[in-house]
Amino acid sequence: MNTKVRDIEKRTFDFAVAVINLVSKLPFNTATKVIGNQLIRSATSINSNIVEGRAALTKKEFVYHYNVAKKESKETANWLKMLEAAEIVAAKTLQAFHQEINEIISILVKSVKTAQLKK
Repeated sequence: MNTKVRDIEKRTFDFAVAVINLVSKLPFNTATKVIGNQLIRSATSINSNIVEGRAALTKKEFVYHYNVAKKESKETANWLKMLEAAEIVAAKTLQAFHQEINEIISILVKSVKTAQLKK
């Protein structure tokens, strides 16, 4: 298995687990229930689509799943920003999450571009 592929798969898995742990520690109320649910859905979907993309039978299918992962990454970044803006979680606590999701987005953008350029 390609080291880069293994790296993005592991990183997105570890990121999803970290998000699950973060959400599990949120105080329980209507806002955190909704945001937490959406955040977990989008964060776990990133890794699931990476795994599906790796198993793709065609380049078109690979690009599709990586594009979905990219979309879910951007949604995840947005939910994290909401947690911070609503002062549910301190900016300092979310700093590493913001950094990691931005790096994941960059990797996915580059992966899709590279795959689309290959003939």
